Amino acid sequence: MKSLAIACVIVIGLSPAGAQKRSRGSAGSSQNIAQGPNVTLFLSGKVVLGDGSPPAEEVIIQSICRGQSRNETHTDSHGNFSFQFGDRVSSTAEAGFGADTSLDTRSMARATPADAEDCELQASLAGFSSDKIQLSGRTNGFENINVGRIVLHRIAEVDDLSISATTAAAPGSARKAFEKGQQQETNQQWQEAKESFEKAVRIYPKFAAAWFELGNVQKELNDFTGAKKSFEASIGADDKYINPYRGLMRLAVHELSWQEAISTSEKVIALNPISFPDAWFVNGTGHFYLQDFVAAENSARRGLAIDNTHQVPKLEYLLGMVMSKMNNYAEAAVHFQAYLRLVTKPDDVAEAQKQLDEVARLSTAQAGSENK
Repeated sequence: MKSLAIACVIVIGLSPAGAQKRSRGSAGSSQNIAQGPNVTLFLSGKVVLGDGSPPAEEVIIQSICRGQSRNETHTDSHGNFSFQFGDRVSSTAEAGFGADTSLDTRSMARATPADAEDCELQASLAGFSSDKIQLSGRTNGFENINVGRIVLHRIAEVDDLSISATTAAAPGSARKAFEKGQQQETNQQWQEAKESFEKAVRIYPKFAAAWFELGNVQKELNDFTGAKKSFEASIGADDKYINPYRGLMRLAVHELSWQEAISTSEKVIALNPISFPDAWFVNGTGHFYLQDFVAAENSARRGLAIDNTHQVPKLEYLLGMVMSKMNNYAEAAVHFQAYLRLVTKPDDVAEAQKQLDEVARLSTAQAGSENK
């Protein structure tokens, strides 16, 4: 059971902004690419809302290759993005919010333009669905490739906002400090970023996004008490803004506080039950450790139902563990096998194989007992 707790911490991460922003590309960059089999490929484009305007906050850009998604970069303040494709191929998305989480990111050989033929790009922002840009047919040349616009469409079924309404209302000086802090986060200048976000919320105390980013930076600085207060202040400023709820969820997992993990993940799910499979994973893991296997099973199945691109492979592992506890060894084996097909890290493979061997042993013992 300890391995599942470790898995939960790994999946949801401790720095939803930090891990993703460290991989962030420079929007609008260009580079001449020499012809050759190991050519480096740069992709760029722009994210817009349905009315053609840029999002007010950063949006994650994901690649989806052969059914596996990966966070590639973030947009800048104008919705532009640019990144180098192919350092890692066919990896799972980092959460979040990232996923920041990192979700079983796999290091593999650098890709060539041919590898992009099986891939597509999308934007990821909670509460919105994204157009998908097929890369097939776009990567024949060796110049940088502009994929054009990726349009985000508001989902009517969810109540959350991943873009706080308070951002648009913030005065220019507060937004300037906020944007400076975001850039400092990208450069891992944590203390400087903290000061910038503190300035932003001093100027405009209702700046929910600045409070959220301040909490992320405080986590990077191991100030978990401060981070919790900042997330709570973000919620106080805008109780429909989902990001600080996810921040509190991550803190609860870090502290292995399973009842609080259940409570905070339920708030995320209540606001948006379809965009965050990691919230279902955290909820199920909390119930698992509190021995409520029926609730854990329900959460794992709900998470798998929405996780079409396998952002959270550990959902398969969790459901395998739950089924094993419920003596349903045949189904447990199915989920451990599914998990093995999704992961490549040696420790993950070894742990899953260990569980698979154990359910095989228990299944044999169960069959022998029934035949007596």
